[in-house]
Amino acid sequence: MIETNATTGAGPTYLPASDKKSSEDLGQKDFLTLMSAQLRNQDPFAPMENGEFLAQMAQFSTVSGLEKVNETLVGIGEQIGGNRIATASSLMGQQVLVPGTTARPDADGGIHGVADLPQAAGAVTVIYSHAETGNELHRQEMGAQPAGLMGFDWGDLPDTVVQSRDAVRVTVMTDSPEPASPFVYARVVGVQLPKGGEDLTVDVEDYGLRSTLEITSIR
Repeated sequence: MIETNATTGAGPTYLPASDKKSSEDLGQKDFLTLMSAQLRNQDPFAPMENGEFLAQMAQFSTVSGLEKVNETLVGIGEQIGGNRIATASSLMGQQVLVPGTTARPDADGGIHGVADLPQAAGAVTVIYSHAETGNELHRQEMGAQPAGLMGFDWGDLPDTVVQSRDAVRVTVMTDSPEPASPFVYARVVGVQLPKGGEDLTVDVEDYGLRSTLEITSIR
């Protein structure tokens, strides 16, 4: 037996379920709507204290501000990632200064480097020799030098060495009791992008993988 409404005689009314999805997130518009309703329906004999109202506003502003901060940080992270890729691409084929004694001719057919002199020297000599045969190729008399960094370069290498890009051994000799520490420019042949927040790693010819933090100069 079907029940009917005593007033209209009509059968029961079935309302369709709402398709609107409930959300646990409170947006700015929802917050203002609730706040307005709270103000309209408050007890006139016990109205909301100003402190309560301000506390709710401050809480919402804090949450909203944190969301904006998170969005900003995500954007910065994406920008840093793009900058790292651009930096990696720009390093390919460049000459970087690394500690060592093995050098090869660059694109202009020259060898360049720096010697760190721990103390002043009355005479400094830079000797270039073939890395495999040990034959001396060139010698530079640099004279007296103060303590610190001293640059050196050799631009007129033999054509055979330039064309084959043979490895050249660089030796820095001084009359000081403490030996000099040579640095040479070597070519970057590869770059490894970090998986996380690590630093870029470059693959330097004759020297292998090096962190970009170790690189102090680029030609």
